[in-house]
Amino acid sequence: MKIEIPEHKKLVHEMRFPVRWGDMDAMGHVNNTVYFRYLETARIDWMVAAGCNPDPAGQGPVIVNAFCNFYQQLQYPDEVLLKLYVSDPGRTTFETWGTMERTAEPGVVCAAGGATTIWVDFPRQKAMDLPDWMRTLVTP
Repeated sequence: MKIEIPEHKKLVHEMRFPVRWGDMDAMGHVNNTVYFRYLETARIDWMVAAGCNPDPAGQGPVIVNAFCNFYQQLQYPDEVLLKLYVSDPGRTTFETWGTMERTAEPGVVCAAGGATTIWVDFPRQKAMDLPDWMRTLVTP
């Protein structure tokens, strides 16, 4: 499926990875829960590359909503290109959105999903304003 990326979203990360045999379910395609793992991996890789390392004693991102739409099945031995976008910074939140396509079929999106991310002070369990450096990263 061809999907238009809204102009207000900013591409921040791309990654390629093979579909593993164990990612599939009894129906012979990637299990729906695994797509969320793919999106999570892309988010974490981008955040770590941007200097946002997980720190349970400090502040950081927490997902408060996640979704995924499925257009075509992925299956072993596909190789996937995942593109991660960010947008819509608020006082404490921003949006992430990812597309997944087979590298053998460039531009044909097999799944697209995203998440609302909130910035949290972990010890206090409270939402915090996005730090200026993160706001800069997620502003298109």
